Formats: sequence, C-alpha cells, structure tokens
Amino acid sequence: MTTAPADTAGPLAPAYGDKVIAVETAGSEPIPDAERHGSPLQLLWTWASPNIEFATVYIGVISVLFFGLNFWQATAALLLGTALGALTQGVLSLDGPRFGVPQMVIGRFSFGRRGNLLPSGVNALVAGVGWFAVNSVSAAFALNTLTGLRPLPSLLLVVVAEIAIGFIGHNFVHVFEKYAFPALAVVFLLAGAWTFKDAHLGGGGSGGGVGGFLLAFSTAWGYAAGWNPYATDYSRYLPRTASRLKTVLYPAAGLFVSVAIVAVIGAASATIVAPKDVTPTAAFTGHLPGWLGDLTLLAIILGGISANALNIYSSAMSMTSLGLRLPAWLSRGALVVLSGIVGTAAAWASLSDAGAAYEAFLLVIAYWVGPWLGVVLVERWLRTRTPDEELVRRLGDRSFTNWPGLTALLLGVAVSVPLFSNQEKYVGWVPEHWPAFGDITCLVGFAVSAGLYAAIRRSVSAERK
Repeated sequence: MTTAPADTAGPLAPAYGDKVIAVETAGSEPIPDAERHGSPLQLLWTWASPNIEFATVYIGVISVLFFGLNFWQATAALLLGTALGALTQGVLSLDGPRFGVPQMVIGRFSFGRRGNLLPSGVNALVAGVGWFAVNSVSAAFALNTLTGLRPLPSLLLVVVAEIAIGFIGHNFVHVFEKYAFPALAVVFLLAGAWTFKDAHLGGGGSGGGVGGFLLAFSTAWGYAAGWNPYATDYSRYLPRTASRLKTVLYPAAGLFVSVAIVAVIGAASATIVAPKDVTPTAAFTGHLPGWLGDLTLLAIILGGISANALNIYSSAMSMTSLGLRLPAWLSRGALVVLSGIVGTAAAWASLSDAGAAYEAFLLVIAYWVGPWLGVVLVERWLRTRTPDEELVRRLGDRSFTNWPGLTALLLGVAVSVPLFSNQEKYVGWVPEHWPAFGDITCLVGFAVSAGLYAAIRRSVSAERK
C-alpha cells in the first residue's frame, strides 16, 4: 500500500528510526516504511502508565462523594464506562500501522479536510490545556505535600519535566512509559491493598440512584474515551505487518486494567473519612503509613508526568494535523513548548479550586468526544470496502470534503448539551425535569451523531446512484 503525501515541508529525517535520545522531526505526514519499528506490546504500558495516577483515582472518589453511590454501585459504573472507552481505543489504534498518521489526520475521512479543523483544534486545546492542567495540578499538589514546597514552584518543576519528554518525541515517550509502568503499578497496588484494609465497603451511599450511576458511568467513559483522539499517535510507527489482534488488544487492555483498578481504589478511599481542608492528594494518602504515603506521593508525581507526556505530545500532533502551512521554526517540538506554556497558565489558574474544576472537566470532556466518536466509528465501518488506494488519496487531497460528518458532529452537540447536560452552572431540560437521568449527554451525543451521520451518508449515496 502506498502512503499519503506529506502535509508539511521538508522530508522526515531518515535517521530517526528507533533512537530514544533523538528529537523527533515528524509531524502529521505519513511515517515511511524505513522508519517503522516497534511492536504492539509497547502499547500496553504506553496506555497503562498514564492512567496509574491521581486523576484516575479521583474518578472513583467523586463517584462516591459527589455522585452519591456506594462502593459497589460505583465499581459497576466505573468498570462499564471504562470498558467501552478502552474497546474503541483498541479499534482506532489499528489505523496507525495502516496509514502511519496521527489520529486527527485520520479524522479527515469523517469530516473532510476543512471540516477536520474543528475537532483537531478542540483536541489540541483539550489535551494541551485541559488535561495538561488537570494532571499538572495533581502532581504539583503531591510534590507540595511530600516536600512542603509551595504549590506554584511545585507546578513549575512538574511542567518542565512534562514538556521535556514531549519535546523529545515519540520514541522517548514510549520508553519513559515503559520504565514508569512497574514502579507505578507496584506502589499503587500497595496503596490499594492498604486502602481496602481501612475502607468501609459495605457503607451505604447518599442516594445517588440511577442518576448517580449514569454520572459515574459518563465520567469513566469520558475519561477512557478521552484518550481515543490520540490512538494512532502512538501506533503510527508500527510496521504495516504488525498483528491486528495485538494492535487492538494491548492498548485496550492497558487502558482498561489501569483505569479500572486505580479508579476502584479511589472509590474505596472515598469511604474513609479524611481530615477537612486538605488537598485532594493529601486526603488520598492520609490513612497510609508514612513510608507508603511518601511512595504514593512520588507515584502520583510520576503518574501525572506520564499522563502529560502523552497529552502535550498529542496536542502538538493535533496542531500539525490542522494541515496549515506553518513557518519552519514552528515545528512539532516548538508546538509542544507552546502548548506547555498555555497549559501551565491554566494549571496555575486552577490551583485554588482543583477539585471542583476537575469534576466539571471530566463531564464536559465527554460532551465532544461522544459525538466525535459516533461519527468516526460509523465512517470507519462505512469505508471497510473502500480500496486502500482511494483512502490514501483522500488523506492527502486538500479539496476533499465530507459535510455530513461535521454536520452530524455539530448537531449531536447541539441536541445533547442543551437538553441533557447536568453541570453546576447549567442543568439541561431533561435532568431539570427528571433528575434521575443524571448526565447522559455523552451517550445521547454519541447516538445522535452516529445515527445522523449514517442516515445522511446513506441519503447522499442514494442520490449519487
């Protein structure tokens, strides 16, 4: 199979290969066969390490404390939501070896060249500003608790490390996640065992009911599926001959197991009474013995850095996927630094009320991912019989349009958010009249966009015959 033409000026450096300490020069252009390397196994730890961190813990915490579920109800909602997000992560990863381009470039099939500017731009902001801020704040609080260093200097130390990893690029990110994985897994399993020892798993919730369950489910799905727009960013260097089964299995397993275990630990920790007026990270580690509490804080720092290495890298990938003719100095590495500066400013602004900001962010993130994913999965199904040569041509065709995709995406958001969102500052019409619905915005957005896109595409195809 041939590859699509490059998006950016200048050839890919042929000497990058599998070098670790070398700055990656590739942007959104297809990775040549000569540069392909690695195996699907590396996707296991690449998607596990970033989720063994405090942001994942907090999904479980808010399911009990804020959504009113007991431990077992929260666990069911968390496992179900995570499983769905992990499954699509594996499926989308398949297009990495096939086309050799970032996930947001694959989006041109669904939205056309110009229409894809919107989801690519949104993903760049969500990854490089939203998620970068969330994970930097949790790591900064952990460093503050561990050392007594004030929050702002703690934040600056964390973001420097995150930006450096993303700047070096693809191979270094994979290797960093590989060596972070065993350390993170051991510490969080120890902390989890201690947490379950002290937890009150049989305690009743505060009456979250079906609404609370749907809120927890949406939060878990939004968190797991929030990685979907990054999927091929980390599989695009794999050889075309890479096992399809393993390319699906390893990222799905890494994402599901890590999020499921750590979020359930968070739900258990929420049943333990914590002192008032402590930071979220201090509340999580407060019941642990001193040595384990310190190790857990170190792991929270490492986990936050692991997650943001991917966030800031994929933010830059999304910006290169816009297809704009950028000046030569504004390379992928420079975009990483730019994204890091903006994300650091957002993290600084949220230091004073991190818990409330994170709860709202987790729900809002699914508001756009649900409709986007609905269109992308339907398009992926519709193009199963399209010859590879034609698909490659579409990726490189600057005139290619697909207005049904963008239309379905926008209508999915327009229908689901006003009617079904359930936020502190805005309650949609449905939960206002029937609170038991909780917040099913992401589900409705997914269903509406997927259904509309399938219907419009079918109608357009019929007219052309």
